[in-house]
Parts: sequence; C-alpha cells; structure tokens
Amino acid sequence: MNVLVEAKNLTKHFKIAKGKIVHACDGVSLKIHAKEIVGLVGESGSGKTTFGRTVVGLWDKTDGEVFYDNQVLPQAYSASDFRKYAKHMQLIFQDPYSSLNPRMTVKEIVGEGLRVQGKLSANQINEKVADWLRRVGLEPDHMSRYPHEFSGGQRQRIGIARALIVEPKFVVCDEPISALDVSVQAQVVNLLDELKKSMGLTLLFIAHDLSMVRYVSDRMAVMYLGSMVELGPANEVYFRPKHPYTDFLIQSNPEPDPKLERQRTNKSIKGEIPSPINVKPGCRFAGRCPKSMPHCQNETPKWKEVGKDHFVACHLYT
Repeated sequence: MNVLVEAKNLTKHFKIAKGKIVHACDGVSLKIHAKEIVGLVGESGSGKTTFGRTVVGLWDKTDGEVFYDNQVLPQAYSASDFRKYAKHMQLIFQDPYSSLNPRMTVKEIVGEGLRVQGKLSANQINEKVADWLRRVGLEPDHMSRYPHEFSGGQRQRIGIARALIVEPKFVVCDEPISALDVSVQAQVVNLLDELKKSMGLTLLFIAHDLSMVRYVSDRMAVMYLGSMVELGPANEVYFRPKHPYTDFLIQSNPEPDPKLERQRTNKSIKGEIPSPINVKPGCRFAGRCPKSMPHCQNETPKWKEVGKDHFVACHLYT
C-alpha cells in the first residue's frame, strides 16, 4: 500500500517566555497509507491536535519533515502554499461553534475553498455547494442561513462539507465528535465512513474515545506528552496493549453497559499529565507508571517492534 502522508521526526515547540519552551510535539514519526484511517488518541495535552495541525501546515514546523505523496512540504506555509496544498489536505475542526464565521452564510462558508482556487464560476460554485449540502444530510435552501441557525451536529456537517468540497485526498479530523451529543456522534462517524469509501479518502482521526477510534480506524497511534508511545493495528492495540499508558487509557474507557460500569474496579490513570515545558530526558510516563524502573527516569525508551506492525516505546521491551 502506498504511503500518502509521512511525518519524519516532526517537532513543534512554542516559546512562551525566556528559556521556557512548550514541547507540544517532539520528534513524532508516522506513515499514513493511501485510503487508510489512522486513529490518534491520548489525554488532553498529549499533542494530538498540535501534530495534526502541523502536518497540514496550519502551524509552522520547528523541526522534522512532512511528505505528501513523496513530496516534501514547506517548513512554513506561504499564502501560495496554502492555495497549492489545500486541495490535497484539509482539516475538520473540533468545535463546530467557533470554527464557522458567524458573519458568513453557509453558501459563503462551504464555497470559500472553491472561490480561492478561482477555477469555477459563481453558478458552478453554488451548484457544488448545494450538492455537498445534500451529501452531508442538509438541504440546498440552507445556503442562505447563518451558523447560529443550526444545531451542533448540523454545524459539524457544514464543516465537513467545507473541508471536502475541494475533494482532498487527506483529511485530519480533529476530534470531530467530541463536542456533539452521543446521538449525533454516530451519525457523523457513519457519514465520514461513507464519504471515505466513496471518495477514497485518507484520514487521521483524532479522538478521546478509544472504543470509537477502534471502530473507525485501521491503525491506532497513542501519544503522551508530545511523543508517540505505541502504534499498531487498531484491534491489536485495543485488545493487547503493550505500553502501560495505553493499557490505562483502555481500562479507563467507560463500559457501555451501566451494570458492568458500576461493578468494575476503577483503573484510571493516577495523577495529571506533567507540564510540557522544558521536558526532561527519560520516559515521559515514568512519574505515573506503576511499572517504572530506575532507568526509566533518565533514559528515553527506543521505538521497538513487538509484533507484526505493532510498535512501542517502553523500557519493558528494550
């Protein structure tokens, strides 16, 4: 299977004060194959969104490289770079309330990418907007309305139409269901799956819900404090996790059956994710890991294959 998008040692740091640097994403490498869905999971603050936004060029890279179809992408995008690569890579934002301009109509929001490309007439753009509103479960007469006139689920559908109307091949879905009601989440996930199959999309699906990620993804990647700690086939990672952090994430995932949820032992992760400012060497999970060994505190674990296409960065396997 061809690799469509590849990140090599991708790093994104934010300088917040003299001598203080936020290590939001630290040397993350990931290959995403064409027509594949890779799920990216981790706690809030683990660097998932930073990684996704840096891959598509919304944020400049501090270090490392990103390749699209074997072509290296710019370290920092110019306006012409955005126009060039927007038709290939798009992003669906997490919050459907803040990601839509309240002063623009749905027609203007969804059709903006086509207008920037400047290849279609106004009538052709209107026809494509109407078609895409139908494809995401809305009506063409919604074009004249404003975002505040829609529910959260409808706004997310508008965001999906805006991203996909330019017919990209790669889409980063940045927690597209976390701000939605549970009843709407399944609808949005099924819509994305349907569009993925019909358009041959490649997706990076960022989410907190591990059971949902396992359901939609071919492979699952786990991030903690800006680094990748585990990667493998979705079912393999979910049912046979190797890294203690992944195991805790799965154990803390709520059971769908209320009776089982009440009966089970609480195995949530103790403590909070450490500060990403000036991160020290060693395993970043060592301070919260019940299996931590003395050398975990000062030796950074190496990436190792522990099964077929199953990788982990943990001293338990090195």
